[in-house]
Amino acid sequence: MITGKNYIGNKLSANGSVTHHTINPKLNIETSTPFFEATEAEVDEAVTLGWEAFKTYRKIPGFKRAAFLNAIADEILALDKELIEAYTTESGLPEGRAIGERGRTVFQLRSFADLVSKEDWRENVIDEAIPDRQPLPKEDLRKTLIPLGPVVVFAASNFPLAFSTAGGDTVSALAAGCPVIVKAHAMHSGTAELVASAIIKAAEKTGMPNGVFSNIMGRGRTVGTALVKHPKVKAVGFTGSISGGRALFDLAAQREEPIPVFAEMGSINPVIITSKALDKRYADIADTYASSITLGTGQFCTNPGLILTVEGDNTQAFVQDLAEKTIAIEAQCMLHPNIKQGFVENGQSVTSQKGVEIVGVVEGDLEPNYAASLIATISGADFLANPKTGQEVFGPFSLVVKCKNEEELLKVINNLEGQLTGTIIAEEEEYANLHDLVDALENRVGRIIFNGVPTGVEVCPSMQHGGPYPASTDSRFTAVGANAIKRWVRPVSYQSFPNELLPDALKN
Repeated sequence: MITGKNYIGNKLSANGSVTHHTINPKLNIETSTPFFEATEAEVDEAVTLGWEAFKTYRKIPGFKRAAFLNAIADEILALDKELIEAYTTESGLPEGRAIGERGRTVFQLRSFADLVSKEDWRENVIDEAIPDRQPLPKEDLRKTLIPLGPVVVFAASNFPLAFSTAGGDTVSALAAGCPVIVKAHAMHSGTAELVASAIIKAAEKTGMPNGVFSNIMGRGRTVGTALVKHPKVKAVGFTGSISGGRALFDLAAQREEPIPVFAEMGSINPVIITSKALDKRYADIADTYASSITLGTGQFCTNPGLILTVEGDNTQAFVQDLAEKTIAIEAQCMLHPNIKQGFVENGQSVTSQKGVEIVGVVEGDLEPNYAASLIATISGADFLANPKTGQEVFGPFSLVVKCKNEEELLKVINNLEGQLTGTIIAEEEEYANLHDLVDALENRVGRIIFNGVPTGVEVCPSMQHGGPYPASTDSRFTAVGANAIKRWVRPVSYQSFPNELLPDALKN
């Protein structure tokens, strides 16, 4: 049952007087439940409780943490229709998407449970002593990874389950041995509370310490600022806008004890289509990318917002075909009035720039929070001359950049900001000539896709979901897949230690 209260550990709390309501974007009305925003004292209580829990939780064996994660998955499934109804009501997303995202969330939980049920992920290293080594003896050295401490996770707007309360940041931190305080996203506070209740039940059933998880409500940046500045918080996970992520990053750096912020932020995910690919199959490419651009109303961090090609015989035919197929797809509801407003304003900001031409846009009246898909074009020279044309438009939008030659195409890529993904659409006979293009993309993105679409992020060890700034604040780490756990740990070496004092994984 949704109460509108914060979870401070296993206790429901509503000490503040400030409340907010979520919005049903399809009906464009507020939901009935008031959600109580956390006070400064409640924030302090949640973090302090997490710090106390850390003293115990950090030493709980991996197989017991695995049981906890599996129990969370079970409890989320037990919420059944109540969770699906809250999700669809607060997001405007269809039931099929809700069920699919719940499945992904459960899969992530079970995947990390499998990971930490064994100790291999800690990358344990044992270098035994060599007392008679010349000219100097070698000491016994052993290294493992240990958890950082309480982690604050900021839930994402566009994934109410898989990147939110029990999403990838939370589950990887819990797997590592770190208590988590979630800052719930105000757009889906009810969904967040239900998932939080599942985590609390799982913690109690598996004997985890109280404070291993808390769920905090709050709009704006007041509550988030208090969480990041709290001296007992040791790391932050964030998925959202560049401005929001950068603000948290700067706050964390200004602390007396700076802490890492692992933020996944903006990306326009360039797609490079060769002239030969357009000559052979521009209609098929247009079909594929019209679907990708509009998938989930374009509300994915890997949405293909920029398409690059060299002017050729079929370039204009492709652009026209893409525009017609994109706007022919039925308009869909966006997550929130604020996101719809941002889509409109950012789209207008790009299309009002010099040299930008709108090729296709949905005409006529739409329901209040539905998005009118938009395709525009610009020359390579005009794109290079104006950085504003490269800003992210979060929604069903893509800008086609028509370069005059391969040299200009590479220059455009080299001048892009860091991105999550880059895609190459090419023919087999061109492979030998694509090395410069691949090299350029490697320096700009975290994942390169070949003859596919960037939308869709597989949860597996080889996935890299992160990229050079501003795609993320540290391109060495991923927010998706098993290696996401590496964000919440640090290496420690033990030199010449007695066996009984070593961590179990390092003992003889």
